Amino acid sequence: MRFVGRTLDDLLRKVFPKLLSSKSWVESTRGRACELLGVLIELQEPRARLSRTETRGKPFSCLGEFLWYLSRNNNLDFISYYIPRYTNESEDGYTVYGGYGPRIFNQRGQDQFRNVTSLLAATPGSRRAVIQLFDAEDIRRRRKEAPCTCTLQFMVRGNQVHMMTTMRSNDVYKGFPHDIFCFTMLQEVLARSLGLEVGIYKHFVGNLHLYDEDKIAVQQYLSEAVQPTISMPPMPTGDPWPSLKKLLAAEYSIRTKKEPDANLWRIDPYWADLMRLLQIFAATGDAVKIEAIKDAMVFDKYGPYIESRKTMLPRIVEPAPQLSLPL
Repeated sequence: MRFVGRTLDDLLRKVFPKLLSSKSWVESTRGRACELLGVLIELQEPRARLSRTETRGKPFSCLGEFLWYLSRNNNLDFISYYIPRYTNESEDGYTVYGGYGPRIFNQRGQDQFRNVTSLLAATPGSRRAVIQLFDAEDIRRRRKEAPCTCTLQFMVRGNQVHMMTTMRSNDVYKGFPHDIFCFTMLQEVLARSLGLEVGIYKHFVGNLHLYDEDKIAVQQYLSEAVQPTISMPPMPTGDPWPSLKKLLAAEYSIRTKKEPDANLWRIDPYWADLMRLLQIFAATGDAVKIEAIKDAMVFDKYGPYIESRKTMLPRIVEPAPQLSLPL
């Protein structure tokens, strides 16, 4: 089965009805779910990675998860700050065994992302630019959380970097929007690292499923008005890693209540806006502070997401431990 769309919302509005009408069911460790087997999903505009609807517009948690990958650690305190349900995925209360960061950037001592970047820089036509996430040991070790993603593959054709992700399993409601955001951001980081543009994103799933507990929420999503399509602005040209390191440092400061000022970081407005989104997330419920940060935003299309944080209850989180920053 194949679904093609220009934006994330285009895809969700095609995939959700198919799952709701599916006659195939499975009883899993996480509950009863309807399913589709062997699904190919193609996102034609990878920068259109954010839903415009009220229920699936998740720029803050998506950005937090992406930075969790880049932090190269699997610390629970980091990701649970943005996505509290991850507390259910940890055996020891400190780590998430299936966290992607160490697997992408330090799998048995190998920085897989750097390896594929170097490979494609030297041999653009290579078909070996593959990052492996699901590991042979994941079957033997019965953990609460094992990677749903098997591989990330990149190919350079023409002036573009295309990406193909292979998933063993994918929760279409909770997981899929975050996966699309994080993986297409990695695609764009790689493209900019090579001085190229972003191509097509393809997402193959062995088992695409929707849990019974999320059916009402999916129906609510489908009933929401379709908002005008937007894409995130293009990532600045040039090596993105110096700016990503600054963004990671800013994230850590914001999460540990040190309140950095994005205006003082001497960074491209694209990255400064992402810093401000992190500040807005931390200021949830403080309408005055959020409005002040919003006034400094360069990309005004983030506005609807920002407005939604003003009326939410303030977030109560435990102070994060003092951890060393990633390099």
